[in-house]
Amino acid sequence: MNPSPVIAIHGGAGTILRAAMNSEAEQAHHSALHDVLNAAKRLLAAGGSALDAVSEAVRRLEDCPLFNAGHGAVFAADGTHELDASIMDGSTLAAGAVCCVKRIRNPVLAARRVLDCSEHVMFAGAGAEAFAAAQGLALVEPSYFYTEARYRQWMQAREQSTRMLDHDAATLSALHATGNAPPANHLSQEPIDPNRKFGTVGAVALDAQGRLAAATSTGGITNKQIGRVGDTPLVGAGCYANAVCAVSTTGSGEMFMRMVAAYDVAAQIEYRGVSLEEAAADVVMNKLPRIDGRGGLIAVDVHGNVALPFNTEGMYRGFARIGEATVTAIYR
Repeated sequence: MNPSPVIAIHGGAGTILRAAMNSEAEQAHHSALHDVLNAAKRLLAAGGSALDAVSEAVRRLEDCPLFNAGHGAVFAADGTHELDASIMDGSTLAAGAVCCVKRIRNPVLAARRVLDCSEHVMFAGAGAEAFAAAQGLALVEPSYFYTEARYRQWMQAREQSTRMLDHDAATLSALHATGNAPPANHLSQEPIDPNRKFGTVGAVALDAQGRLAAATSTGGITNKQIGRVGDTPLVGAGCYANAVCAVSTTGSGEMFMRMVAAYDVAAQIEYRGVSLEEAAADVVMNKLPRIDGRGGLIAVDVHGNVALPFNTEGMYRGFARIGEATVTAIYR
């Protein structure tokens, strides 16, 4: 008998401080996470697949302006938006991804079409947009991705001549607005530390048939160089699923790429025989910090165990299991 279906999601990790978030904003994030989880849980309860559940969860996160994916994506250095996404089916090892797209409303749906309808795994830029259009997916004007909050973060990053990962940008803006100073150990080298906020969304799921799936999506880094691609669309780095577990990461993308972080969790379970919790914790708490890798991941295994480790001050996260109350959290 298979364990109860379960869905877990994240909305990014980084310097997410209570001092920088009022109760209204905190409740808005909890409500958004609950809504996404409950929608995916209903899908799983009705017999839906893990692949459909992670597609729906990430699509909803992309549509929510609170998170850095889709509507609400951060601004790149030239004032445009470049979005990346990936998805993987653990039962078949089929995967799809898109990167550096500017007009696809829901990049995760484009990644899903690559998985379902193409012999390839990844499309980039204009080629990805042409593929999405041919598949009948919604294309939007670049202004669709605009939000005032992200624009302010970009203006602040330009003034400081640096790149910001977006929860850090949001935190710093909020602290300044309330007259609070950042904590002593925060942004100790520069006014804005580019390694403090990791704005990615993701989902992992196990369905009633015992199948696993993962999906990840991002708007990148505030003020990033055009053409930069992080770990999000890379199979094995930002997203991975097989018959053992499913993983979605959020963090300093270059470090997660170098560690092949998502795959490493699955490999440790398969080759070392350790638990999901031990494998995920080793990657996030031991291996990544050795190369200054910060962030976290969400993972679920074939037995229905869930792991949500992170080595930052906070990570927007939650999980929902059929027959149990939905759980969300923000801080450590």
